[in-house]
Amino acid sequence: MHVAALLVLLCMAGQLSAAPVQFQIEPPQAESMNKHDVAISQAGSPDAPALRIRFAVGPDYPNVEFVPSGGRSWNWEKYGAMVLRIRNPASEPVRFLMRIDDGPDTRGGTVHCKTGSAVAPAGETVTFVLSFSAEADSMASHGMRGAPPVVHLPGAMELTGSGSIEPKHIASFQIFMHHLERETTLEVESIRLISVPPAAELYDGIVDGFGQYTRADWPGKIHDEAELKAASDAEQKQLAAAPVRPDRDGYGGWSAGPAFPATGFFTTRKVDGKWWLIDPDGKLFFSTGICTVDYREWGTIVTGRERMFTWLPPEGDPLARFYHPLGRVHSGPVSSGRTFSFYAANLYRKYGADYEARWEQTTNARFKSWGFNTLGNWSSEKLEQLHGVPYTASLGVGGAHQRISGGSDYWSTMHDPFDPQFSADAEMSFKRLAERIKDDPWCVGYFVDNELSWSGGPGPEHGRYALAYGALSAQANSFAKAAFVALLKRKYQSAAELGQAWGQKIETWQTLEEPFHPNSAPPTDAMKQDMAAFVEAFGVKYFAVVRDALRKHDAHHLYLGCRFSNFTPEEAHAAAAVCDVVSFNVYQPRLASPQWSFAKDLGKPCIIGEFHVGALDRGMFHPGLVAAVDQRERAAIYKQFVESVADNPAFVGCHWFDYIDEPLTGRWFDGENYNIGFVTVTDTPYPEMVAAAREVNGRLYSRRAGGGGAGHEQ
Repeated sequence: MHVAALLVLLCMAGQLSAAPVQFQIEPPQAESMNKHDVAISQAGSPDAPALRIRFAVGPDYPNVEFVPSGGRSWNWEKYGAMVLRIRNPASEPVRFLMRIDDGPDTRGGTVHCKTGSAVAPAGETVTFVLSFSAEADSMASHGMRGAPPVVHLPGAMELTGSGSIEPKHIASFQIFMHHLERETTLEVESIRLISVPPAAELYDGIVDGFGQYTRADWPGKIHDEAELKAASDAEQKQLAAAPVRPDRDGYGGWSAGPAFPATGFFTTRKVDGKWWLIDPDGKLFFSTGICTVDYREWGTIVTGRERMFTWLPPEGDPLARFYHPLGRVHSGPVSSGRTFSFYAANLYRKYGADYEARWEQTTNARFKSWGFNTLGNWSSEKLEQLHGVPYTASLGVGGAHQRISGGSDYWSTMHDPFDPQFSADAEMSFKRLAERIKDDPWCVGYFVDNELSWSGGPGPEHGRYALAYGALSAQANSFAKAAFVALLKRKYQSAAELGQAWGQKIETWQTLEEPFHPNSAPPTDAMKQDMAAFVEAFGVKYFAVVRDALRKHDAHHLYLGCRFSNFTPEEAHAAAAVCDVVSFNVYQPRLASPQWSFAKDLGKPCIIGEFHVGALDRGMFHPGLVAAVDQRERAAIYKQFVESVADNPAFVGCHWFDYIDEPLTGRWFDGENYNIGFVTVTDTPYPEMVAAAREVNGRLYSRRAGGGGAGHEQ
């Protein structure tokens, strides 16, 4: 676009309702754009020009970046939010992202930047708001991933995300996409900056006595205890009217489908080219579940944030039992104090003193009525032991064994499986639970660990081989380093030969035994081959140690893998070589093809450990990792995802994360406050999600079997 037209676009006024401050680019210094895998053209009319951006398919992050001219920066200190007017001309919703950088070194978008995402509704023009001021920085100051609306513009939608910036020196901002399946277009009608209210106006008194947002109303919001109990009574009648699908056996398997030998435990089998679980009675089983089905975990920090809440129980109140001491915080506003669980308090209001038993009965009835047949990771042990719904066991490896950096290290650094202590720690970590459930036919199998740091780092090559780089940079006493060096010594006759193949200065093996940091040149083909071999050997070692520790205490149940978030081809193949089922946590609108076509070549069944989608139309502040326009579209995306998994012959199930909306003011551990529940904080089911679950789960087996013709083992 011509510079003059861009200036008009950025300085347009009158497209939105009045705001306190209007951003103006100072003439005559021209602004410019950097285009990466996008095509730019002019849209709109001469009186109301717009910027048409066409994003290409293929690249990870096609984007258009707006930068100041002459190497200078913008000073946005007096502003607090960017307001964009964007039109989506397509016939389906489009998820897009924004990022504001305060310097050139963002390290792949992890520091010195504010990132937000939103969904542009199909065929509509919508106002979007991305806040960036310290006043509105919900995580740093207030312990919440998503903040309450910073401005109340008619019909405006928040871009929710993460990060913080220094507004005095803004280096650029960009509009971008991620993992596009088809060419996508957006039209930007205006961009401007506005100021935001002080923090007290944004956060004081935003939570009512039920844990809900005070400054909005919506269908299903609870206003008093009478409404809460009336909603519960109405739901109980609905559950009684549709108690369970008629084509399910006792475990939730397909009673109308073919039968196989009953083993008394869950197994896997390939039938007509599709992988299946087989339940203990020998029936085909496709696992549809929900994670974190438990009322005891969902507390939010109240210490130091009391002004956010219009009511908290005084000492001596029956509901004061739902205060708890604050545990180890991953990221939050305080490190000590106490939490309060509005969800548990609302259960007590609904059911009285026997709320635990009533919750268990209702939840069990919901699962059967809604068509779910699996309690996913981190669910209530007591609910699992009721033996009404099969469950997956959750394990993690603790202990003081060595670790190495996998690049991202969000939850923690990576286990070093070559350390002999890792094997001992795995056995100790598994022993109690495995011995308790080893003879329980209702247990599908074990997930061990979660979203480990398998890959990461600043670039695609470094990311893929992050564990290899991590081993090289470790100290001389690293077991992983020793395993890597041993692998190299088996291939190369001398360190000099290795150095020549790698294009690195390596004169003796001692060079590698100390912390070694390869030069910044792109890795040679030989270096990539060697790193890939080590990464796969690392994965095989990790999975084999875990499997052997499990088998020592439990010979019956399936090993369901580690719930990959980031992974490389080498690591996926390592998991398939060892595990009974390979698990992935996937936050996308669907299990897209051809992106996931590789799964069929793994030679093992696969399962989705987590997926979700959220929206902002029912009083929540963050939609989670996949966003929808509203609850109706949220339910549609849920159905679309489940159907895409059922249609992939390699997958044997998918589990939604999670059962309950996260607390409005953030879960105590890390501030997540996503609209990702099947039920709200008042234990009220989302009717759109329930209807979608009943529909998609009701026809899941016939869809998976291709009309019901399954029956031939391969």
